[in-house]
Amino acid sequence: MQAGVKVPAVTFKTRVRDEAVGGPNPFRWQDMTSDDYFAGKRVILFSLPGAFTPTCSTYQLPGFEKMAAEFGELGIDDIYCMSVNDSFVMNKWAESQNLDNVKVIPDGSGEFTRKIGMLVAKDNLGFGARSWRYAAIVNDGTIEAWFEEPGLADNHGEDPYGVSSPETLMEYLKSAKANVA
Repeated sequence: MQAGVKVPAVTFKTRVRDEAVGGPNPFRWQDMTSDDYFAGKRVILFSLPGAFTPTCSTYQLPGFEKMAAEFGELGIDDIYCMSVNDSFVMNKWAESQNLDNVKVIPDGSGEFTRKIGMLVAKDNLGFGARSWRYAAIVNDGTIEAWFEEPGLADNHGEDPYGVSSPETLMEYLKSAKANVA
C-alpha cells in the first residue's frame, strides 16, 4: 500500500448500543461503510492481528488511546482500530480497554484487510486469516501515509511492532506540521 491510494469500499457489520432494544444486551446490527469511517475527515487507522492479544492490548491500542488528544491537536479527527474479528469481540475488547477515544472497526470476514493487501495466514498460532500489523493516516478516504511492519508473510514466526506504533505516527505528524510551518 502507498500514499495516494483510496481505501477499499467495504461494508462492515457492526453492533451498536441502542437502548430502545432493551434487555440485558441492548445492541442492534448496523452496516457501516468505508465512507462512513473515512469520508470528509483525516483519521488514523491501525490494524493488528487480534483483539485481546498481548502486544495489541498492552502497547498499541492503549498507546493510541492515551495520545488521542495530542493527535487531535495535529489535525486527526478520529482514531480507528481494525482487526479481523467480529463486532461482538471488538466491542467487548473496547469495553475491557475502557476506550473513550479510539473507535473499533470489526472486519469480521477480513474483506477490507484482504482488499488492502494485509490479510495473512496465522495458522501457526491457531488464528487463521488475520491482519498484518500496520497503520495509516487516511485523509478523506485516501491514504496520506502508510506504516507497515516489516516481514509481511503468512505464518510469520514473530509479531513485529514499532513501525505502526502511535509514537511513530506522532513523529510523522509533528514532522509534517514542521515542514508546513
